[in-house]
Amino acid sequence: MSAARYDAIVVGAGAGGGVTAAILAEAGKRVLLLERGQDLTFTAIGRDHLRNQRLSQYGNNAGPDLDGHPRVAVDADGRERLVRPHEGGYQNNAAIVGGGTRVYGAQAWRFLPDDFRMATVYGVPTGSSLADWPLDYAELASHYERAEWELGVAGDGAASADLLPRERDYPMPPLPPTAQSRVLRRGADALGWATTPVPLLINSEPRDGRAACIRCQHCVGFACPVEAKNGTHNTLIPRALATGNCDLVTGATAARVATDRVGRAIGVDYFDRDETPQEVRAEVVILAAGAVETARLLLNSATTREPTGLGNGGDQVGRHLQGHAYTGVNARFAEPIYDGLGPGVSIATLRFNHGNDGIIGGGMLADEFILLPIIFQKRYLPPNLPRWGAVNKAFMREAYRYVTDVKGPTQEIPHPDGRVTLDPTVRDRWGLPVARFSGATHPETVRTATFLQDRAREWLDAAGAIQTWSTPPRPRLAAGQHQAGTCRMGDDPRTSVVDRWCRVHGHDNLFIADGSPHVTNGGVNPVLTILALAYRTAEGILRAW
Repeated sequence: MSAARYDAIVVGAGAGGGVTAAILAEAGKRVLLLERGQDLTFTAIGRDHLRNQRLSQYGNNAGPDLDGHPRVAVDADGRERLVRPHEGGYQNNAAIVGGGTRVYGAQAWRFLPDDFRMATVYGVPTGSSLADWPLDYAELASHYERAEWELGVAGDGAASADLLPRERDYPMPPLPPTAQSRVLRRGADALGWATTPVPLLINSEPRDGRAACIRCQHCVGFACPVEAKNGTHNTLIPRALATGNCDLVTGATAARVATDRVGRAIGVDYFDRDETPQEVRAEVVILAAGAVETARLLLNSATTREPTGLGNGGDQVGRHLQGHAYTGVNARFAEPIYDGLGPGVSIATLRFNHGNDGIIGGGMLADEFILLPIIFQKRYLPPNLPRWGAVNKAFMREAYRYVTDVKGPTQEIPHPDGRVTLDPTVRDRWGLPVARFSGATHPETVRTATFLQDRAREWLDAAGAIQTWSTPPRPRLAAGQHQAGTCRMGDDPRTSVVDRWCRVHGHDNLFIADGSPHVTNGGVNPVLTILALAYRTAEGILRAW
């Protein structure tokens, strides 16, 4: 049983929570790190091609459990449906020590300078909630660098230095190129497009006592067999525990942030792995449960002083939910293009993140991670091909090594009605109201995604594709493992939830350290920004202590 009193309680042992716990514990603070999932072994996570975080249609491998954790999704016509963690629309993020960093693809991009001032650059589209961040790239640059070096990123800083100013290169060189990246480079060169190796939180050489990547075929969606994939589970959280100042409690589901009579946060009430209610108290509380569960926790912590939820005086908690609208094109080549060497993703262009005539924002385009045969069969077949039978089998056998794609995340234009609320009737296994999703992304996001899809096809055609196919982008609510925006950062409590130091407005000792504060979510993967913001937040907490 853990002690009842701490200096700080951190809810969520993922990217931001792991960083925050380590920085505070190494500063001598007594920290409790609560994680609703388990600290699973590599064997327990497994390599089931049908049940994993990349393809969860038949189950997942990194939590949460399929039973007892429902959510409710509402479509554009107002139809409600109950969704379980392995079903589409759940917006699932791994529930495990390390969070998504245990099973992610580990793309380690910095947001671009213009990502922090989208409203200034483009104006505010009608019906959107597009806004500038209250801080800029320069304020976060040193924290990006710290994350790259303390966790370990492999990349080539010089290749993108004109877009991403940096003081120091990555600590490791990029992973070797794949066969598909060499073909795609040929196409980019023909078009005159600049490319860069994809920066990855993966060891390209032995580092910190852990091996280099062995280039297996089970990277994204699975745990690394040699711990070459760098997440908080094998970097920051072990550092926190090594201090003797941090207690990690798994199987702990936070029920509410406890407050005193004047509204100040005093701790967290949670259910332990035996479903027994527990109360712990602390001077500081940091929420790092992901943009969905952090918003839900604030809403579930309503009091008589704040009847709509903590920090929700401006009705902003849960709004502006973003993930990434992924768009891309599949292509078949006359030559073998797939060499089966992981992680797979290795070449990208940032050319279309900004500066596209008539387009708001943009995004990154890159090749894809390793394609397991079942994912190839479900997501990469031409639309006119039968989904079973002899013709299907022949295509799988003959085309598997000849097909690739180019895709990437589109910078979403936030919409105030894309949101997380509490469902009025559905409860989880502990009797707590569950997250309810409603709304969709803004129409400008669809337009930008369509533009990027056209550029992906242009790239593949220039590389020599003999056949291309795709699905047109459509409006939908997307969050998933890139979830962000539900507790946005800002100076005005009427339009934001946290201040520039990620402190909840009106609560001097309640902070958020995940993707929730992101005002916009960039046109690249957001994990490095979550890590960098967590470093900055933890340092700010210590200065104010």
